Amino acid sequence: MFMPVGTQATVKTLTPGELTSAGAQIILGNTYHLYLRPGADLIARFGGLHGFMRWDRAILTDSGGFQVFSLSHLRDISEEGVTFRSHLDGSPHVFTPESVVRTQAQLGSDIAMVLDECIPYPADEDQVVLSIDRTTRWAERARNAHDRRDQLLFGIVQGGMFPHLREESARQITALDFPGYGIGGLSVGEPKEVFYRMLAVSADALPWDKPRYVMGVGAPEDLFEAVSVGVDMFDCVLQTRLGRNGSLFTRSGRINIRNARFRVQEGPIDPWCDCDTCRTFSVAYLHHLFRAEELLAYRLASLHNVRWTLKLVEEMRGAIKAGTFAEDRRAFLDNYRPADEGARDEQRRRWLAAQGRS
Repeated sequence: MFMPVGTQATVKTLTPGELTSAGAQIILGNTYHLYLRPGADLIARFGGLHGFMRWDRAILTDSGGFQVFSLSHLRDISEEGVTFRSHLDGSPHVFTPESVVRTQAQLGSDIAMVLDECIPYPADEDQVVLSIDRTTRWAERARNAHDRRDQLLFGIVQGGMFPHLREESARQITALDFPGYGIGGLSVGEPKEVFYRMLAVSADALPWDKPRYVMGVGAPEDLFEAVSVGVDMFDCVLQTRLGRNGSLFTRSGRINIRNARFRVQEGPIDPWCDCDTCRTFSVAYLHHLFRAEELLAYRLASLHNVRWTLKLVEEMRGAIKAGTFAEDRRAFLDNYRPADEGARDEQRRRWLAAQGRS
């Protein structure tokens, strides 16, 4: 399953009704941002995130750990937890494994994530060893503090770019017997081949009878790779962020809708896609909206990218059931042109730099 990201209780530009029509069964919220604004106490008064944002399907909340650890100049780590300053007003705050569990209980998500220690790339082996040991201790504290019976709590595997440490982290975390597991610390600037290798190692070390969730991954070629090694769940801001910048998914690769060649083009963005944007509007109209900087452009493009990705994952599920996944994967990748690696690296750099500030 693919989870559109609703960082601040909204998938940017899209209404809950549009997400439902697009086929979203679960969305993601961010504990760090929601804790700071508007606050978990206020959200709880409205019946949790479901009531606050009027979303009647499932919600996963991440722990906010990635955002906190991205604020390297504004935080300090100890065994107790992480002390950090808000990117909004500089006020001091503390996240502990227990407090993050309590906050997510107030948010009322269906799946919550433990607080883990996210380390930067690259990191040496000694750093990673310390990180996975602390992540395990924090995970045990989070599990002991978690008492909301209608909410699942997932553990998170770390391990940097060291296969044996990823296996060791998985061994430690699975010993705590969570109902599902996140694979963290990937797609943070490492080369694609390293990412794929670590993803496969992590997935293989996790139980086959529980959900496996690779965090922050959403490029089509990466989804196929993840599914091929047994990953079940994904989330990414890529779909809406690209949409707002005029980059749209098609079966042959991304297109930049602002390009002059689309000025008079008839027909949909992608005939394969069944989103409202593709069923209703021409490529030329989308091109016009973006060149004119009309707000509707961002909504229509985001809706397309979200539905396009959800449909792709729906087809993956069907192919797995039909026993044709390997053939479907080859057929897709033979025709799909991934984004240039340099462009991806730059985009990732900007995204990492923006964490905690957007």
